[in-house]
Amino acid sequence: MLSASVEVRVRYGETDKMGIVYHANYLTWFEIARIELLDSIGCPYKSLEETDFFLPVLSCRVDFRRPAHFDDRLRIVVRIDESSSVRIKADYEVFRDDDLLATGQTTHAFVSGEGKVVRPPASFLERVRQSVEKPEQELGG
Repeated sequence: MLSASVEVRVRYGETDKMGIVYHANYLTWFEIARIELLDSIGCPYKSLEETDFFLPVLSCRVDFRRPAHFDDRLRIVVRIDESSSVRIKADYEVFRDDDLLATGQTTHAFVSGEGKVVRPPASFLERVRQSVEKPEQELGG
């Protein structure tokens, strides 16, 4: 399993009139964690794009348990433990200290610059293989 986590501090502009984080911001935080995960395995998303590989979101879901508020310090954890030859599923958890605030999932497919579904690049698969063989703490998880 691949895993990474990032810390975010809730900004005032991320909250609504009730002082609660607006729901769509969780998807932005998921992306931040996903990018960190790719960086941690030595396969930055930018390098994928530079070689004409993209990972658009096919589906996304967020389940809210407790609200987050302005100035909260949150930890977003992402895990990828299931992937097919062209799809990746990422699972997320959002914590404030030890309190689980939300969970979610995104599904992505590898596509070319022309928008055609393609197999991941060999370099990506090799990085994933190498990273799965490492202890989780070496990946920032």
